Amino acid sequence: MTTRFPGIDNELQKILDANMDHVSARRQARHAFKDIQLGIDHILFKAPCDGLKIKESYEVNSRGVEIFYKSWLPGAARPRATVFYCHGYGDTCTFFFEGIARKLACAGYGVFAMDYPGFGLSEGLHCYIPSFDSLVDDVIEIYSKIKAENPEIHSLPSFLFGQSMGGAVALKMHLKQPKAWDGAILVAPMCKIADDMVPPMLLKQILIGIANILPKQKLVPQKNLAEAAFRDLKKREMTAYNVIAYKDKPRLWTAVEMLRTTQEIEQRLKDVCLPLLILHGEADIVTDPSVSKEFYEKASSSDKKLKLYKDAYHSLLEGEPDEMIIQVFSDIILWLDDHTLKHSSSSTSK
Repeated sequence: MTTRFPGIDNELQKILDANMDHVSARRQARHAFKDIQLGIDHILFKAPCDGLKIKESYEVNSRGVEIFYKSWLPGAARPRATVFYCHGYGDTCTFFFEGIARKLACAGYGVFAMDYPGFGLSEGLHCYIPSFDSLVDDVIEIYSKIKAENPEIHSLPSFLFGQSMGGAVALKMHLKQPKAWDGAILVAPMCKIADDMVPPMLLKQILIGIANILPKQKLVPQKNLAEAAFRDLKKREMTAYNVIAYKDKPRLWTAVEMLRTTQEIEQRLKDVCLPLLILHGEADIVTDPSVSKEFYEKASSSDKKLKLYKDAYHSLLEGEPDEMIIQVFSDIILWLDDHTLKHSSSSTSK
């Protein structure tokens, strides 16, 4: 459905109404609309961010795909630690995460984020995941390159930060690189898709069969994600401003890959061994909070913390009332501060 924005002329509306399957349309829409996005009345965009060093870049990866990535660094001081972000399904690091990244940078952290192939401003058919493993490898490649090419962050602790499907990406990164990261913050991680969001078993088997023939087709039935993820009604309306987010039915093979990935992660929860902060809304109907509890109990990490938020939905940092967003953000900063200090103390004593 077309969204009409107040005060938008016909020329800009035409750009926003374009088919976003290909990256050129997404890049044009974001370029034309980004100032309007940053001006919306959302708590994430109200914090002052003067003096931050913000940089956008494009890099062609080893598979020949042009990847968009971005950094936010404290202005004057050296970062205390680095945070590498993994975004959720259908999303981009250029909208709500812009506000989250600025807050983290203002707290003294160097923040790096990228759009996966086929998502946001990176090349590829919109929201098509031919292989979740390859997607994870693409993220590892870009983030490893950032670390290698920036000597000023070499000695700093580095943390993963994954939201929803990005939680699954972060966990698979850790499982592929067990010693590469000093900890992970996982917000409503996709260790299992909630049963209510998955088609019934018979339909699921039919869709998997069709996916082998028509992998790119948008056929998977799905509930309204904004409605399911955002508790605050005013903030739910603001999701329309995320103009390059994927809003169609999931592509068949993307859904198959996501289901396979969650099944794999469920089997490997005990292999997770890095420091963990797991945050989940108790009323989340997109990813299952009971699986986060199971994850917390099974993970072999000796340093792990689980926080469940009463009545909260899926989008803890974007879709909750302001006081809940402030609380969740405070919990994240407190954990980062504590683990950055621990890392500094252990490095000094060596």
